Amino acid sequence: MGLFDFVKDVGAKLGIGKNEEKEAAEEAAKASALSAMVRSFGFDVDDIKISFDDGVATVTGTVPSQAEKEKIILALGNTNGVAQVDDQMDVVTPAPDSTFYTVQSGDSLSKIAKAQYGDAMKYPLIFEANKPMLTDPDLIYPGQVLRIPLG
Repeated sequence: MGLFDFVKDVGAKLGIGKNEEKEAAEEAAKASALSAMVRSFGFDVDDIKISFDDGVATVTGTVPSQAEKEKIILALGNTNGVAQVDDQMDVVTPAPDSTFYTVQSGDSLSKIAKAQYGDAMKYPLIFEANKPMLTDPDLIYPGQVLRIPLG
């Protein structure tokens, strides 16, 4: 559990980015959009609750694995307007944390795999670890945060 930082102005655009004219009452609509997005990925999570306040998405619930928890964190954090994810989820079967990697300009999954594992051909490990957020191994963008599982 903890607070994870993300680049607030990159990622999926759900209409929750900075807009000075929005009032505090709209934070509930932002949290609802985040919840709908997380549900759309079909994550295995019980009693998920997401709140959103000034760029911080706070998530609670119970997940079966560390991998599921990390995918939810990344789905939330890789959303335009989210600067931080406050993880308050419980994990049924804890495991070591994966490494999080922020994509740089010029990166590809094979380049990241080469740097992380010493073998560019291990890029499918990274791709699989980031499904369903990634749908194509060639579609990553600078500022996006990826899960790098233990290799």
